[in-house]
Amino acid sequence: MEQEDIQVLVAGPEHETYVDTILQTIADAAKVRGTGIAKRTHEYLATKMKEAKAVIALKGDRFAGFSYIETWGNKQYVTTSGLIVHPDFRGLGVAKKIKDMTFSLARTRWPHAKIFSLTSGAAVMKMNTELGYQPVTFADLTDDEAFWRGCEGCVNVDVLHRTGRKYCICTAMLYDPEEHLPAKIPEDVIERIKKLDAM
Repeated sequence: MEQEDIQVLVAGPEHETYVDTILQTIADAAKVRGTGIAKRTHEYLATKMKEAKAVIALKGDRFAGFSYIETWGNKQYVTTSGLIVHPDFRGLGVAKKIKDMTFSLARTRWPHAKIFSLTSGAAVMKMNTELGYQPVTFADLTDDEAFWRGCEGCVNVDVLHRTGRKYCICTAMLYDPEEHLPAKIPEDVIERIKKLDAM
């Protein structure tokens, strides 16, 4: 199977027919890996598609992969979540194409937001690192309670509760756009330049 045959695009309402397959693929992968995963509903993923906050990979009309994004803390934080590739399409670079698209979508829509990811998978950690994410503590993530409620469906939520939300099985990774800007010019130099330009 060729990677070029697989389209990766921002999902729209027309892709809702794939939601149940996506949910089942996520659940099956969590069982195989023996790891937790935040449970999502049909309505939740369908809404992500309608809001242009999801990415889907298709080979013709066959589901190949998926991920979605969400904003937290008044859009100061964005998560890229639910990355899944159907078993029939693994090993073809589909996950990386999806991750690149969700990252680009998040950066385009919220260019000043910090983007974070919670993952227990080595492949996702590698992709995040290549995009500029850094491992961080959970304290560096959003304090938005709505985000943390999403962890309640995970089999490992007891670890999160026992540690006072300081850590869990997942690794927290953060991309801070402020750290990826060109060299910062001190404010006093900027003021000096403005005065020079005004002469």
